[in-house]
Amino acid sequence: MIADVSLKAWLALSLTRGLGGESARRLLKEFGSPDAVFAASTSSLKSVVKADVAAEINNGIADDAVAPALDWLEDGNNHIVTLADSGYPQALLNIPDPPLLLYVKGRLDLLNRSALAIVGSRSATPQGINNAEAFAKSLSDAGLCIISGLAHGIDAAAHRGALRGQGSSIAVVGTGLDKVYPAANRDLAHALAQQGTLVSEFPLGTPPLAANFPRRNRLISGMSLGCLVVEASLQSGSLITARLALEQGRDVFAIPGSIHAPQSKGCHALLKQGAKLVETAQDILEELGGLLVSPAPVANSAGLGSTGQAPALLEHLGFDPVDVDTLGLRCGLTIAELSAMLLTLELDGRICVLPGGLYQRIH
Repeated sequence: MIADVSLKAWLALSLTRGLGGESARRLLKEFGSPDAVFAASTSSLKSVVKADVAAEINNGIADDAVAPALDWLEDGNNHIVTLADSGYPQALLNIPDPPLLLYVKGRLDLLNRSALAIVGSRSATPQGINNAEAFAKSLSDAGLCIISGLAHGIDAAAHRGALRGQGSSIAVVGTGLDKVYPAANRDLAHALAQQGTLVSEFPLGTPPLAANFPRRNRLISGMSLGCLVVEASLQSGSLITARLALEQGRDVFAIPGSIHAPQSKGCHALLKQGAKLVETAQDILEELGGLLVSPAPVANSAGLGSTGQAPALLEHLGFDPVDVDTLGLRCGLTIAELSAMLLTLELDGRICVLPGGLYQRIH
């Protein structure tokens, strides 16, 4: 960790009112370090930034403004990594607007591990949740760190799957690291702090402001070799992450879904625009250059262990959502017979019930 005096200057620079990331990087390029920036004359500063920002720098940042961050660092699991630190994520140095510093809770070693972003809908289907967890687990076992945003749905599923693998997981959040959003993911955030990593560019105390979440997405994609979109509507914020990944020169992958499912529309749009269609984790690993440590397990759909008519009913279900009346027409069973069989399949975890009385087969 860099010396406290230097760290205070980095914190002060990051907290200077009106100073954006681009201007801060210009100052560092001109003067060499945050300490030199604060030691510079007003006229020198005004040659790089606007007069009001130069005045803010000259006025300095009060000690009590940086004190919360320094107090936070007393916990050995908390860290602040700056652009001058060798532990700073090297992948972020190749994006247009790397943050001056990152607040980090958990494992520093994951910041520079080969990583893949997995993102998708907050309102994910059960099939999407299963896909996200399975892909994340396989890719994590292959040595990739899985990065996502700790949101409901696909993000949370990706973190859970990755934590069960060897590569572990990073959550890049849109709040200060002294807050958890959404609150329902508090236990998951705690697990990430212990087994993985939580990262934020936002100062402690920053609440969940809407404008911060699209901004954090550039870090999710920027720290990764590529971005996998599992499910996304056409209005999903996940498409922002995918677009940023393309702009940053990263690979974009998408899992196709039902042509009738709103959560598949965004993935299909990405595929039309040139994203790589994937069906297995191996598809991603081969595209990224053979990072697989051991072959990812392949699900065997023939080994359902079903008895009676259940296998035939699964075939009639297909993989698109279907209502019970349509299913009855397909297989020639009565509603009573179907209801009993569907309940058994649901309890066995082979199908899920969707809103509107629809049923869907789960891989």
